[in-house]
Amino acid sequence: MSSAGGLLLQQTVRVSGLQRALSAAVAPWRSERATHDPGKVLVDLALAVALGGDCAADVAVVRAQPDLFGPVASDPTVSRVIARLAADAGQVLPAIRAARAKARAAVWAAVWARRRPLAGAAGSRDGGLVIVDLDATLVGAHSDKERAAPTYKKGFGFAPMCAFVDHGEHGTGEVLAVDLRPGNAAPGNAADHITCLDAALLQLPETERSQVLVRADAGGSSKAFLHHITDLDLEYSVGFGALDTVKAAIETIPETAWVDAIDGDGSPREGAQVADLTDWMPDPTVPTRSPARFGPQHWPHTMRVIARRERPHPGAQLRLTDHNGWRITCFATNTGIDPTGRHGWPIQDLEVRHRQRARAEDRIRNLKDTGLRNLPFHGYTHNQIWLEIAALAADLLTWTQTLAFDHHEPARRWEPKRLRLRILHVAGRITRTARRNHLRLPRDWPWNHLIDTGWTTLQTT
Repeated sequence: MSSAGGLLLQQTVRVSGLQRALSAAVAPWRSERATHDPGKVLVDLALAVALGGDCAADVAVVRAQPDLFGPVASDPTVSRVIARLAADAGQVLPAIRAARAKARAAVWAAVWARRRPLAGAAGSRDGGLVIVDLDATLVGAHSDKERAAPTYKKGFGFAPMCAFVDHGEHGTGEVLAVDLRPGNAAPGNAADHITCLDAALLQLPETERSQVLVRADAGGSSKAFLHHITDLDLEYSVGFGALDTVKAAIETIPETAWVDAIDGDGSPREGAQVADLTDWMPDPTVPTRSPARFGPQHWPHTMRVIARRERPHPGAQLRLTDHNGWRITCFATNTGIDPTGRHGWPIQDLEVRHRQRARAEDRIRNLKDTGLRNLPFHGYTHNQIWLEIAALAADLLTWTQTLAFDHHEPARRWEPKRLRLRILHVAGRITRTARRNHLRLPRDWPWNHLIDTGWTTLQTT
C-alpha cells in the first residue's frame, strides 16, 4: 500500500471518536436501505483530502487500500450522500460542526492528560489565552458555479471567512470555522466576522471559551465587531486603518512617546518604534445615526490604538499615510498596557503579538493545500459541505501531530506537504503472522522513528 502512514490518521479518528460523533450527527439523513454509514463516508472523504486529494473522486485512493481504511463507498454512493446532506444544509452543517467540536474536545482532553495543548496556564489571561485568528481569502472558480461572483482582485469565485487557532511554538493551528461566501463579499463585513467568530467559539472546549484573544486584520476593525467581542468579555487585537484621527495623533504625539520595537525572539528590531496613540486621539464626533438602527456608533471605551513606525525597505511603494519618511501601521486592542509587565503587557510585546497574526496566512495556505483550493461541486450548499470536509481533513492532520508527537518535536509543526511526503505516503506491506496483522515499512526509511513513536503514542492514548 502507498499510504501506510495513514494508519496514524486512522488512530486519530479512533482517539477522537470522530466517526462515532459524525455517524450520530448525520443519522437522520441516512436512508433506510443505505449500506454505507454517511458518517463513515464523510470520514473517508476527509482521509482522502488529508492524504492530498482535492475532489470527491480522490476517495478512490482510500478505497484502494481496504486493509488500512476498511470498506469505502463507491463514487456514485459518495455523490448521493453529499447531495442528500446538501439538500438540508441548514440542519446538516450545525450537526457536522457539533460532531467536530465533540471530537476536538476529546483530543484536547487526551492531550491534557500529558500537558495543555497550548502555552500558559488555563484560566490565565497573560500567556494562557487561546488565540483565534480570523481572515478572509479568495478561492477561484473556473466555471459558473452557483453564487460565484467577481472578486475585488479582478478574479471570479468565492471569498470564505476562516478562523484558526494560532499555530505558534505551542499552538495547534486547528481550523475552527470556514464560512463560504460569494466572491463579492466585503472583506470587512462585520456580520460575517461575528458569525465566523461565534462558530469558532463553539468549536473550542467550554473551559477555554472565556479566555480567547481574537486577532484580525483591518477588515475586522468595525465598531459592531469590536463591541461584540467586548460584550463576550474577550480580548482583541485587530488592524486599525490610518483614519484622520490617527493622522492627527501622529502629528501631535511627542518623540519621547516612541519606544524601540522588538522582534519575536525579544531582540531589538532595528529601525522600528511603537507608541500608544490613545491619549493623543481627538475626541470622537457626536454620532448622527441611531445606534438602535445602525449599530454602535462609538468605539469601545476600553480600546487603545497602538502605532508602529518603520523605515520602508528599499524599493517599497510610498503610501499617503507615511509620515516624515516613516511607514505607519496601527492596531487596536483592549489588553491592558503596563511598561513593567506586572499588571498588563508591555507595549512592545503587544505589537509583536499582533504582528504574529500573519501566521494565519500560513494556515490559509495549508488549508488550500488540504481541500480549500478547489470547490468541486456546482451547488453552493454542496460546496459548503465540502468546506466542512476540508476542515475535518485539516483537523485530522493537526490532531495527529498534536497527539502523536511531543511539543518539542519539529514534526509537530510540519506543514501538510512535508507531513505527507515523509510520513503519510510511505509505502508499506501488511502481513499476517500468528493470526495477527503486521505493517512492514522500508527498513531504511529515514522517518521510521516518527511513525513508530506516533503509533506507540496513539495506541496508548
